[in-house]
Amino acid sequence: MIRPLIFVLALLSPALYAQPVSYVINTEKTPITLSWHAFGGILSWANLNGVTGNVTLDPKNEFSDRIEVTIPVSTLVASNRLLTWQLKSDMFFDAARYPTIQFNSTRIVTLGDGRFRVFGSLKVRDITRPVILEATLEEHKAQESISLHATTAISRSAYQMDKFAMVVDDRININIEIQASAS
Repeated sequence: MIRPLIFVLALLSPALYAQPVSYVINTEKTPITLSWHAFGGILSWANLNGVTGNVTLDPKNEFSDRIEVTIPVSTLVASNRLLTWQLKSDMFFDAARYPTIQFNSTRIVTLGDGRFRVFGSLKVRDITRPVILEATLEEHKAQESISLHATTAISRSAYQMDKFAMVVDDRININIEIQASAS
């Protein structure tokens, strides 16, 4: 009697039927901020907008979770016009030759309490390097949307953007605020 009851409960369990959910990134509500120190401690920053991409979450298989993001370099705005021009020029991002930055996850690991570790690759210019993002996820079931906050740091010299190494730190902090809606 107990086995048939367990079987029926298992069939009725919604978790067994949970399907992957795909979300489309809201371009207008997804900013990315870069920050670094220069000249012995002065905090500098740049913002990127126009982010597009998708987030797919599979409650049954974390190996199927995916984040794919494309960032147009043309949207970069720094703390002043000269810095904006320098960053878009061939000294750094070379926006004319490499108009986008791309991130693709390879695995998303659940750490508990809405925290995740996102493994993936970041392509800047023509160089792709592995990165790890520390992320938190907030699901908004009523709106069928998610908020994903992620941070990481990269070495600018790893992407051959090492101009002014004597006055600008190599470490670039990245802060990402993804807003996405179910597709």
